[in-house]
Amino acid sequence: MPHVIVKLWPGKSEQQKRRLVEEITEAISTVLNYGEESVSVAMEEVESQDWTERVYKPDIKAKWDKLYKKPGYNPLE
Repeated sequence: MPHVIVKLWPGKSEQQKRRLVEEITEAISTVLNYGEESVSVAMEEVESQDWTERVYKPDIKAKWDKLYKKPGYNPLE
């Protein structure tokens, strides 16, 4: 049962978030052959000034070897 957590800066509309959830759900259903009822998606808004400590360090830098899509930025440089 895939569960996806999208962490993003605040400011996106509810319409944009709903559309993203629909697209993620459809992609998972199509690519991994799961029914939509098996997919869950959460959104976590993180303020830009908190991004490095709350997202980059624990979820990106610490898990670099598990990332299938790596970011093109490094806030620690």
